[in-house]
Amino acid sequence: MVNGSEMQHLRRCVELAKEALEAGDQPFGSILVAADGAVLFEDRNRVSSGDQTRHPEFEIARWAAANMTVEERAVATVFTSGEHCPMCAAAHGWVGLGRIVYVSSCEQLSTWLADLGVPASPVQNLSIQQVVPNLVVEGPIADLDKQVHDLHRRFYRR
Repeated sequence: MVNGSEMQHLRRCVELAKEALEAGDQPFGSILVAADGAVLFEDRNRVSSGDQTRHPEFEIARWAAANMTVEERAVATVFTSGEHCPMCAAAHGWVGLGRIVYVSSCEQLSTWLADLGVPASPVQNLSIQQVVPNLVVEGPIADLDKQVHDLHRRFYRR
């Protein structure tokens, strides 16, 4: 169950997704939070550079591997506007990060994009737990998911 401070983190993820949209990127944003609640790292999508691996969740995994102990990573939480793609879920699992809380699911995103006529992704749509079994995952988050849906609609209707 998501508490009040965690909702603030999720709202920040939506703000980062909006920043990505305004910069011409697909609207995704994520933050890494330590066990004590301190925000350690945040980022937004940067795939408009042409590098399709520049997802914020992947950047979090890289940052965590370079800057946190194994123990710190295991008790940290990643908050994100959208459920991790398989690439980001694998990075999360390999680095040993803890819980993930997402606003909108990959299933929701697939439905939204299909409704907008966006071609299917070249990567199969898998849930985080299909990639990293036994990971604690929470989402989607009602109401905030509507905001994320709107950001994707705006991105693809440009």
